[in-house]
Amino acid sequence: MKLSRVQLKISKSLHMKHQEGFTLIELISVMVIMGVIVSVMIKKFDLISDNASLTALNYGIRELNTRETVAWSNIKLSDAGYANDVEVYNAVDKNIGPGYSWNPAVDISGGGLRFKSQLIDLNRVASMPTSPGAWK
Repeated sequence: MKLSRVQLKISKSLHMKHQEGFTLIELISVMVIMGVIVSVMIKKFDLISDNASLTALNYGIRELNTRETVAWSNIKLSDAGYANDVEVYNAVDKNIGPGYSWNPAVDISGGGLRFKSQLIDLNRVASMPTSPGAWK
C-alpha cells in the first residue's frame, strides 16, 4: 500500500505535533540518576554528621580537662590549698554546653559523655597534690 504525497505530509505533520517533551525512557533515566546521586549524598551527610559529633566529643573532653585544671589550680592557689580529689571534682563546672549530656559516675572515676547521637565512656584519673585530674 502506497501513500500519496498529501497523505504522507498529513501523517508526518500529525506525528510531529505529538512529539513535544520527553519520552518515558528519558524521564525514568533522569529519575534513576537523581536517585543514585541523592543516595550517595545521604551516605556522605551521615558520615559527615558522625565525624562532626565525634569531633565535638573530643572538644568536650578537652573542655572537661581544662575545667579540671582550672579548678585544681584555683584550689592550689587558695589559702587552704589542696585537700583532696573530691574537692577538685566538686569545683568543676558540670554544664559543658548545648547538645552535650554528661553523666559522671557516682564514685567520680568516670562517666558517659554524649553529644547528639554519639556516646563515649570516660575514665577519670584522680587529681594529686602535684597534678590535676584528667578525663580520658
